[in-house]
Amino acid sequence: MTEPLLQVTGLSKRFGGVVAADAVTLDIAPGECHAVIGPNGAGKTTLIGLLAGELAPQGGNISFEGRDITALPVHHRSQLGLARSFQITSLFADFTALDNVALAVQAHAGHSFRFWQDAYREGALREPAREALDRVGLAARADTRVDKLSHGEHRQLEIAVALATKPRLLLLDEPMAGLGLDESARMIAMLRQLKGSLTMVLVEHDMETVFALADRITVLVYGRVIASGDPAAVRADAAVREAYLGEQDARQDRHHG
Repeated sequence: MTEPLLQVTGLSKRFGGVVAADAVTLDIAPGECHAVIGPNGAGKTTLIGLLAGELAPQGGNISFEGRDITALPVHHRSQLGLARSFQITSLFADFTALDNVALAVQAHAGHSFRFWQDAYREGALREPAREALDRVGLAARADTRVDKLSHGEHRQLEIAVALATKPRLLLLDEPMAGLGLDESARMIAMLRQLKGSLTMVLVEHDMETVFALADRITVLVYGRVIASGDPAAVRADAAVREAYLGEQDARQDRHHG
């Protein structure tokens, strides 16, 4: 069997008396889209923060390509190929889409921002930036200012910014949040195209999206993994249905069955 790209063992995190991660153990295989689901307060965003290096665990470890990265800060993880969909704090509203992505390319390459006015015009920065925009379906919007883009296009641009760092693993924290039906369909189509070319961990409330994209699903409840497996197995798991998908589903199935 292929070695996991990311291996999480016994990861724990508390905030006061609240257990946000309770000895979480999971493996992410190379090239897979692995969804993490669970009710509000289940610890999903905490888990993403721990994987990205934004939060320090109180126990357990994280290894990436066989290397222990538990204590590594965010920028070191980024250099190794781990990116979060909103890793750059915010988009620059008065810059174009292309400028935003070119700046991410520049920052990842370790250039100083003092020279951005000249640097972001360089082909070495703009070509990979155009490529990232193309991958998320924003090639035609490259020269549009960010404040003129729709909410859905902002979400696409955030992913382009993450892709500009050439990640091996992309952490996506609710990419569908606030999207309308058409925007959701575009986002799902775009993420489906990215599948296989890079590994993804997807935290998402929208079950339609999860079942459309995920190769495997891990279910968190109160910071603890209660199930992990392929979508069909997770959908059929009684504990999952009770905790997350709703007892109503199970009752309806019993009624129709």
